[in-house]
Amino acid sequence: MAKIDLAKDKLIPLCLRLSIPTAISQAVQVLYAIVDRMYIGHIEEIGTVALSAVGIASPITSLVSSFSVLIGLGGAPIMAMRLGGGEKERAEDVLSVALYLLIAISLILTPLFFFLRNPLLSLFGATESNISYASTYLGWYLAGTPFIIIATGLSSYLINQGQSKKAMIAVLTATVFNVVLDPLFIFVFNMDVKGAAIATVISQIVQFALTIYFITRKNLMLPLRLKKASGIGPLIIKIVKFGISPFIIIATDSLLMILLNTMLSRFGGQNADLLITASAIIQSFHLLVMNPLGGITAGCQGLLSYNYGAGNSERVRKGAMIAQTYAVIYSILMFTLIYLFAEDLVMLFTTDRYVAEYSAHYLRIFEMMIIPLAFQYSNVDAFTALAEVRFSLPLSLERKIIFLISIITLPQLLGAESAFYAEPIADLISGIVSTSLFWTQLKKILSKRKSI
Repeated sequence: MAKIDLAKDKLIPLCLRLSIPTAISQAVQVLYAIVDRMYIGHIEEIGTVALSAVGIASPITSLVSSFSVLIGLGGAPIMAMRLGGGEKERAEDVLSVALYLLIAISLILTPLFFFLRNPLLSLFGATESNISYASTYLGWYLAGTPFIIIATGLSSYLINQGQSKKAMIAVLTATVFNVVLDPLFIFVFNMDVKGAAIATVISQIVQFALTIYFITRKNLMLPLRLKKASGIGPLIIKIVKFGISPFIIIATDSLLMILLNTMLSRFGGQNADLLITASAIIQSFHLLVMNPLGGITAGCQGLLSYNYGAGNSERVRKGAMIAQTYAVIYSILMFTLIYLFAEDLVMLFTTDRYVAEYSAHYLRIFEMMIIPLAFQYSNVDAFTALAEVRFSLPLSLERKIIFLISIITLPQLLGAESAFYAEPIADLISGIVSTSLFWTQLKKILSKRKSI
């Protein structure tokens, strides 16, 4: 296979080669969780309560995983910029420091969340009937925290070297292991939620091993090697500063979804359970649609960062435009699919026709502005790739704040069902604002290229 050249390859096919594997990786990671829940939900006698327990634990596992994004998406653009600027030694410093940070964070978070898991589960809605299952699942899941944090974090450094296919292979292989091991541990060995967690940990170890194998290969532009980096303190600050925007996006998503369910429960009256069921289906499908969108835009970050570091402004501008075009095309396809086949799509999550029709109605509302959302994703990721935290962070916060305000006020004014409009309102406003800001600021950013 021809080696990828971020500086010279034709942009249109290059963006496809970078973004498609990353998008597939993101979709597979969502399916990873969904398949887990499908198996758990079919455990005899305890399936329903076990499924609710895992659902309660999920925001905590997402929060833990988001720290890998802080270091991965924070440091990978810096590495790519330095590579583009011909500063290989300084780029190696970034990769080495990132590895040390990922190890340190995993060693801190694993015991911290393990000992705090029961209070956190109670805070997130665990009850007497399901907290034991939730605690068991989360306790075993946390055993794999170091592996998944390091693997996910380092995969960004593969992607930003143009090796998104290798990152995809690691995720796909781990998913295959999880799909095979889940029924074996859950049903054959009768280990219920404990078995599901152990299967997940083994799969995470597989992903970790493959990621380490790929990122240490000598044929990489910048293979990982242990070294004593210079300027560690300032570099850590830069990595955290650049990674804070994507970290906030992922870390707060689960919390906002919990708030959505809370508002549906409080104002839903007799339909509260049905609304919450619809919400659970919609949230699962929303992740299945949106994670690949994030993969498309994130996959092209390395291209933008590398050429920004090399001072190739026109290639950065064209690359950003192509990445945004691909994101919009994908969102148009998903919008069409949802509006034509919402009922059929929802039936993947439930066999109850009434629940499916009810959920499909609100799915169309929830996803009605995914096309403007494509602009938001591409603009924020482009700002991140260009190390413009002063824009990426406020834009990320803006969308969350709009969603938060809408989710709190709409149900009180217009009833519980109006909560589903919070997402399209936030998507529309943030898409308009981010697009206006990006294309008015890009020329200024490129003309004042900084050394990172």
